[in-house]
Amino acid sequence: MTTVASRSAARQKRHERIRLHLEGTSKRPRLAVFRSLKHIYAQVIDDASGRTVAAASTIEKELRGSSASTKVEEARVVGRLVAERARAAGIERVVFDRSGFKYHGRVKSLADAAREAGLEF
Repeated sequence: MTTVASRSAARQKRHERIRLHLEGTSKRPRLAVFRSLKHIYAQVIDDASGRTVAAASTIEKELRGSSASTKVEEARVVGRLVAERARAAGIERVVFDRSGFKYHGRVKSLADAAREAGLEF
């Protein structure tokens, strides 16, 4: 008899497998993305010191009333914002951590916007 894993459990397993190979340093922190059904979150994390350098998400007050009509457009705004905040903190290069999500749709949109705003992956 086979066991059926839930979608979130399968994503968590992929995330753990990816994290075995990814680590953010002070010179090149990790850009971690989390996607829920309603919102998207992005953090630039220095794993060596265990602190978040920059973060942005769609739950912030300034983004709640944004003119973005679709979730993909909201993800693009979050990507741009997290890149601007990271560059203001002196971060130019990051390691991209998709957290087990497919590099598709909102995750891809966020990554592309962060690249356009000046972050190097």
